[in-house]
Amino acid sequence: MKAKNSIMTLEEFKEKNYGKRGNTERDELEAGYENFKIGALIHDTRLEMGMTQEQLAKKVGTTKSYISKIENNIKEARISTLQKIVELGFGGQLELSIKLR
Repeated sequence: MKAKNSIMTLEEFKEKNYGKRGNTERDELEAGYENFKIGALIHDTRLEMGMTQEQLAKKVGTTKSYISKIENNIKEARISTLQKIVELGFGGQLELSIKLR
């Protein structure tokens, strides 16, 4: 058992407060984090490239509002939309991977 003031890892915190992986509450937490992470990556990349949301939206063929919703985790983007953002908007290549536990 841990001492009262010991530091807990993120994994320990999630398990204590949301249960083990496979638990509905834990799975929802993990899915929400992934969506947040994608929005944050798009936001950071856009800023690094010196682009506004409006400029990115124009390159991708969507609206500033939609880019804002993705960046702020209000709207989930389809993979095809992410591909357009990365390829048309940023001039990059989207890479996906599957990690089995």
